[in-house]
Amino acid sequence: MIFAAGLGTRLRPLTDHMPKALIEVGGVPQIDRVIARMREAGIDDITVNVHHHADMLEKHIRDNYGDAINISDERDALLDTGGALVKALPFLKGDEPILLYNADIFSNFSIEEMAAAHVSSAAAATLLTSSRQTSRYLLFDADGRMRGWRNVSTGEERSPRPLAGNEIPLAFGGIHIIEPRLIERMASEYGQTKFSITPFYVGSCAEEDYRAFQPFGSYDWVDIGRPETLAIARELAK
Repeated sequence: MIFAAGLGTRLRPLTDHMPKALIEVGGVPQIDRVIARMREAGIDDITVNVHHHADMLEKHIRDNYGDAINISDERDALLDTGGALVKALPFLKGDEPILLYNADIFSNFSIEEMAAAHVSSAAAATLLTSSRQTSRYLLFDADGRMRGWRNVSTGEERSPRPLAGNEIPLAFGGIHIIEPRLIERMASEYGQTKFSITPFYVGSCAEEDYRAFQPFGSYDWVDIGRPETLAIARELAK
């Protein structure tokens, strides 16, 4: 599933007239870059959620991919990542792991490598992480299992169990692989409401096995959600 419903407020005025997912990087709409990456990794059952300039994004998808891509319609209400998954549940049923990809992430790491790590660990979810600087970190133990969350700006920490104090802080990269049963759990706990998946991960990490994934070797990763980072991605795409 590609999360493409966001308002893109940090990219105004570009997003006043188009969804962030249609902004071009290297002459290619970002949504097309993400779809191409998924297909290259062997993923052909793809769902995209729409809200901001939904008609424009849906038309682009239908014109370029026909009915091969599912549209999860959030025109009535923007549901955030967790709520979006629950809303899209009819498209996401099955036994196969589900790749979740924020449409504003420009990257070239190996999806296949991440999928292999997810399968071999038998984790409930595998999250792309790195040691880049941010204000909010996920906390992992030495085995790579999630234990909590920390906001370094405020000092706030969240964890379902007391933290040991030696957890490794890692930044979440907006790309993750989850087992379908987790969406069923979200639906039973939250219903069809607006909620973020990150607090769900943090609140349930004592019961569920959520693993950090860090790709081998160097790779590009840019959140194109700000003018300065969009410029970086466009330079990398040349």
